[in-house]
Amino acid sequence: MRRWLLVAVLAVPGWSLAAPGDAPGVRLYRYTDSRGVTVLDTQGVPPEYVSKGYQVLNTQGRVIQTVAPAPTAAELQVRQAAQAKAQADSELLDRYPSLEDLDKEKTRRLADLDNQASLARNRLQLLQQQQASLQSQAAAIERSNQPVPAALGGQIDSVRRQQAEIGQQLAGFEQQKISLAASYEQQRARLETLLTNQ
Repeated sequence: MRRWLLVAVLAVPGWSLAAPGDAPGVRLYRYTDSRGVTVLDTQGVPPEYVSKGYQVLNTQGRVIQTVAPAPTAAELQVRQAAQAKAQADSELLDRYPSLEDLDKEKTRRLADLDNQASLARNRLQLLQQQQASLQSQAAAIERSNQPVPAALGGQIDSVRRQQAEIGQQLAGFEQQKISLAASYEQQRARLETLLTNQ
């Protein structure tokens, strides 16, 4: 009865919510229930309606506090994405005070990959020479009508496998260079925008 009485009082022009017996600090809570009806209550907002937002009024009907509705899942996702972007921007500025700093790191990391690829190619060349030598030995044995020792055949197979592995490593280095260069280009574009807006 108290809820509907309060609604009725507010609806009558010229009536005041304040009464001689009102205790100081009395608050009214205005919220919308499941039927879409606006409710005023001195007892607070039921838990099931808190997430929909509500207002706190004094006994004169003035709003003294507004609690916004809880964000939806989509709104939370947008908010989290914005926070993540802001964090990434802050970290980018901390890591690279200038475009030159970013360019230097890009050059250094690409050079590191080039050095690793160069070492791999040198290793591949040595393995190719080793394979040629082993195959030459096997051919000489076959010409003498002798069976090729299993150990020698195993060495040849091992060298071939190592060459295949290095070939995969070289392809991986090239892919890393492409990905790394693209990543730095994206970071550079963003950093340039951030530095311009500072």
